Amino acid sequence: MKLIIHGGFFSESSTNPETKAAKQTALERIVKDSYEFLKSHSALETVVHAVSLLEDDELFNAGTGSQIQSDGKIRMSAAIMNGDTQKMSGVINIEEVKNPVQVAQLLMQYDDRVLGGSGATNFARVHGFPAVSTEIPQRRLEYEAKRKANGIGTVGCVALDSNNKIAAATSTGGKGFEIPGRISDSATVAGNYANAFCGVSLTGVGEDIVSNATAAKIVTRVSDGFSLQEAFTKTFSELKPYDGFAGAIAIDGQGNMWHQDSHPSMVFASFDGENFEVFE
Repeated sequence: MKLIIHGGFFSESSTNPETKAAKQTALERIVKDSYEFLKSHSALETVVHAVSLLEDDELFNAGTGSQIQSDGKIRMSAAIMNGDTQKMSGVINIEEVKNPVQVAQLLMQYDDRVLGGSGATNFARVHGFPAVSTEIPQRRLEYEAKRKANGIGTVGCVALDSNNKIAAATSTGGKGFEIPGRISDSATVAGNYANAFCGVSLTGVGEDIVSNATAAKIVTRVSDGFSLQEAFTKTFSELKPYDGFAGAIAIDGQGNMWHQDSHPSMVFASFDGENFEVFE
């Protein structure tokens, strides 16, 4: 069993030591809690559990703590993908939901598995998800000052369970100050993808990630026989012509884990029951 999570990016030059330490502590808590959950649950259930914990933590830009768009509203996106069945479900630009990834999980049961905007929000309300403001004072101050936050934020998880099944989940609060209606990569196969061979979750600039079809490329290359590291090296090299901003985490069917970013620094943590790693 293996588990790896990410919490987006931060810039070393604009993040103080206290915030860095807090993120390291939070990621360690979440990855170890989620590994305990994985012991008695599937990979798919576990990635939803882990991403829900990340959405609930104000340190990360997803769920509570999401960025505010140019019209003053918060709109979030999230997706999950079952590597075993290759079914993906997601929500795009959903509003006032505490855990968008859990709405994505419920959609897995439906034929129409990716919903956007008011349709996603209405679906959540009809199915018992109450209206919850995910705004925190820091985000409002950033919005009112018309400046961006320190970093590019998305959260994600990839898990390999005891039955060697892989799943991936990704959730984002957006990049902040975007035009309403903008589509992020998080609920697309460019930002969140899994099959029986590999699972990948992305963070970074959504437009760059979509242009490179990053997650789908990595998974496809592993499926075609590339090692996980080789798949990352090739795919990240294809971001270079336009200086693409991306970070990714992954697990393959043999339990190999990998993480890489094109710019410093993606925050991440991994745990396999014995070996723990967190960003430095």
